[in-house]
Amino acid sequence: MGIDPLDAFLWTFRRSEKDVIKLYDALSDVMTLATGGHMINFGLWDDTTKDPVAAQQNLCDIFAEMAALEDSQVILDVGCGYAAPAARWHNCYASEFVCVNINLGQLQDAIKNPDVESICDTGGSGIRLVNATATKMPFADSSADRVLAFESPQHFRPLESFLAEARRILKHGGMLVLALPTLSEAVSSPLVKLGLLAMTWSSEHYSSGYVLSLLKENGFDILERRSIGSQVYRPLADYYAQNRTDIRRRLLSTYPGYVETILDRSMQKMAQVSDDSIVEYAMISCKKV
Repeated sequence: MGIDPLDAFLWTFRRSEKDVIKLYDALSDVMTLATGGHMINFGLWDDTTKDPVAAQQNLCDIFAEMAALEDSQVILDVGCGYAAPAARWHNCYASEFVCVNINLGQLQDAIKNPDVESICDTGGSGIRLVNATATKMPFADSSADRVLAFESPQHFRPLESFLAEARRILKHGGMLVLALPTLSEAVSSPLVKLGLLAMTWSSEHYSSGYVLSLLKENGFDILERRSIGSQVYRPLADYYAQNRTDIRRRLLSTYPGYVETILDRSMQKMAQVSDDSIVEYAMISCKKV
């Protein structure tokens, strides 16, 4: 699969909704080929984690606990990717999941996943797929118990438009839960310190403090905040380095060699800036008041 250099330039610097679609159309297979799974997230690693799929499932499960999904009936998963997290959550919680994605191609591919297909369109206790933008969603006021943005809000622009939509859609006392890569509060000249990641981290570079302040300004009370960067970036980069030969072979079945080379260097840089506390990973739960 070739990558148009102009498209890569535009999705890196312009970052419009169309650019985000093109980004994921071009590069989603990198994640699935490298990990062997259908969840598009960095994962959370601990002493028992053996591989990226287990790490992704671990992050998915911890996120669900923060969201208290057992206490909810109607759940929106915004920026759902291939709906694999929602399928996993559905297996644990008998709730109605509405998966929202601006990328129609990913929703169409989600149906091909047996774990998703088997629970789609099953009335009020399955998964419904909706093609829509996160900043203008086709749902009634006060209609959802939870709005989830699982490693997707870094692409929402402007973020405050998504937060306003989430607040409108949530019932009183409903919860908004976010997971996203962030910059550290104390970083000056972040683009310089990110180095290569300034090019390959094709999303908004929000700081955790900025996200928290926007949440409060948009009528949310913060319930819990976790910073888990040390369990995300370095372990993933180390796994990649240890298994690069096999991962490279899989990637070369679809992508030219330079894509893997850039990915390898990005992984090294990601570990470095994590160790230097330049990047973080935030998980935030909050309540509509």
